[in-house]
Amino acid sequence: MYDAAQPTRLKAQNLFFQGYSVAEISRMLVVPYPTVDAWKRRDEWDKAPAASRIEATIEARVNLLIAKEVKTAGDLSEIEFLIKQMERTARIHKFGESGREGDLNPNVEKRGRSKRKKEEKNFLTEEQVAALVKAFEDGLFDYQRGWLDAKKHRTRGILKSRQIGATFYFAREALIDAITTGDNQIFLSASKAQAHVFREYIVQFVKDVTGVLLKGDPIALWNGATLYFLGTNSKTAQSYHGHVYCDEFAWIGKFREFNKVASAMATHKKWRKTYFSTPSTIGHDSHGFWSGEWANKGRAKADRVEFDVSHAALKDGAVGPDDMWRQIVTIEDAEAGGCDLFDIAALRREYNDQDFANLFMAIWVDDNASYFGFDELRRCMVDSWEVWKDFEPLAARPFGNRAVWIGYDPAKSGDNASIVVVAPPLAVETSGTFRVLEKLFVTGSDWEDQAAAIRALCSRYNVEHIGIDSTTIGQGVFQLVRQFFPAVREITYSVDVKTRLVLKAKQLISKRRLEFDAGWSDVALAFLSIKQTVTPSGRQATFAAGRSKETGHADVAWAIMHALDKLDFIDFDHAPGKVGGGFVEIY
Repeated sequence: MYDAAQPTRLKAQNLFFQGYSVAEISRMLVVPYPTVDAWKRRDEWDKAPAASRIEATIEARVNLLIAKEVKTAGDLSEIEFLIKQMERTARIHKFGESGREGDLNPNVEKRGRSKRKKEEKNFLTEEQVAALVKAFEDGLFDYQRGWLDAKKHRTRGILKSRQIGATFYFAREALIDAITTGDNQIFLSASKAQAHVFREYIVQFVKDVTGVLLKGDPIALWNGATLYFLGTNSKTAQSYHGHVYCDEFAWIGKFREFNKVASAMATHKKWRKTYFSTPSTIGHDSHGFWSGEWANKGRAKADRVEFDVSHAALKDGAVGPDDMWRQIVTIEDAEAGGCDLFDIAALRREYNDQDFANLFMAIWVDDNASYFGFDELRRCMVDSWEVWKDFEPLAARPFGNRAVWIGYDPAKSGDNASIVVVAPPLAVETSGTFRVLEKLFVTGSDWEDQAAAIRALCSRYNVEHIGIDSTTIGQGVFQLVRQFFPAVREITYSVDVKTRLVLKAKQLISKRRLEFDAGWSDVALAFLSIKQTVTPSGRQATFAAGRSKETGHADVAWAIMHALDKLDFIDFDHAPGKVGGGFVEIY
């Protein structure tokens, strides 16, 4: 019944728990009765809880079995059974102290852990965080390392060439900061759709490196950090706080008001503000912000501070009198910094000097010579995510069964093209706006591929009109499209046709009857590049940009005008040679 090797006092306790009286225990162990009775009273054997008594009895039996030199199969089976009972009684004892069901039933605890793990969304392990940091640092060009080093400054401003990976970089920089510090990150763009480009870069980066798919808008991370993606008209924007990233700030309408909101979200000294953009026009509010004019506003002449915002001064980055770190990164700087994605010589051939300077050398545009003014174009730029509630860009039928018009314009090289989808208003001739729903740039494709892109749009939209410039290289695409859309309109360029197209667009834009997403700065820039000029003979007024051998980036503007050529109700009050004298009426 008991192990002779056990201490006599423990043997006595175990016998008491088994139901023997003090007198019986005294006789069995040959211990004086008063001694056994003293042990009982001192250790309060009779007050021990049932769980403790069971534990002691089981433990004594296990010890006895384990002490046997030769164990039978029955002994081993009993030992296994008794150990399980010891674990069970230990849980009962713990449950009595805590009252937690998980202490009594391990399955409940496991289910609880599983549920908590499932609810803990956007979780990254330490190993995954380390992998993301390494992938981020390994993928930097030299000029991007300069941006990373400049994080120590509270405010950074970067004027840049197009397509050098700024949005791509700052999306990753902000993510790394969020997962390593727990700080909030706020992305502001001219439209919510444009802000979501940051989100797409972040989600794809994390998925590629770790396999984890981040979810939510905003994205709430496991460590308390939240990534917000906002347009400029977010009514609750000022309630957020965090590090702020302002994308394409030079193209944002009402930039002064926008900047107040951005600054409010980064009021605390721990938060940083980062502005980056391709330049727009010298008349835009952001030009004063960049040049230092804002900092000098209201100061006496003697108190004004000097800002040197030349490329020579800012090529490597510099802190100005307003404590903002500024840098200008041209396409040549990017190439010198390791970005080998460009053929700069080819780009110089494709664009005239003025357009190349603006797009790739970070030079501000003087829009005084443009036929379309920036102010009127700015009024056409809307946050499509917030305003166009009847348009679902990711749906199989983005615009339902509503009619749309398509415009196509080939680039001069013939191996790429601009294609747009325009939604006319229900009351075309009287009111409503024409919305540019979608734009495609088909690059490196032959005519069949370009026609196939148009055909794919026809399967997603209810297409009522297609306008194609067939003057030269567009003829091949026109012939292919006519096979599946016989009503396609062929546009053959002449001075009169070009004037007709521009005047239609001018009337719609000046009356704010054209809308496109505020994040599409390339569309605004395309219209800005169109200038009124004269024919070589000097006898007729005409328009030039994007149709010549010198430039190609206005193609998207001409594509929009080809879509709008469906409009046949414009009354030309002026002959084509007198287009500068007035405007046309839309009935």
